[in-house]
Amino acid sequence: MSEAKSRIQRDDQVRIVAGKDKGKSGRVLRVDRKNGRVLVEGVNIVKKAMRKRRENDRGGIVEIEAPIHISNVMLLTKSGAVSRIGYRIDNGKKVRIAKKTGEQL
Repeated sequence: MSEAKSRIQRDDQVRIVAGKDKGKSGRVLRVDRKNGRVLVEGVNIVKKAMRKRRENDRGGIVEIEAPIHISNVMLLTKSGAVSRIGYRIDNGKKVRIAKKTGEQL
């Protein structure tokens, strides 16, 4: 299985467009290109049983973010609109742009 091509990068602001958290937005914490998934801050919260690892560590049930499929997120522009991502060459450098507004990301 080859790595999925992704235009979304870490620290991008994204909005969830499908699933139980549809409409929520957050910052991308991690991109897993191999599995085609992204970890978004504050989205897709699941409960997980954690074992106590050290003496002062607390075990029990904790809520953590779980990865969601990359097709379920869209990039948020500075104006707050969702947009696809394109590329343009400026002064010999390849830069990402928002397709809807044309602004540089």
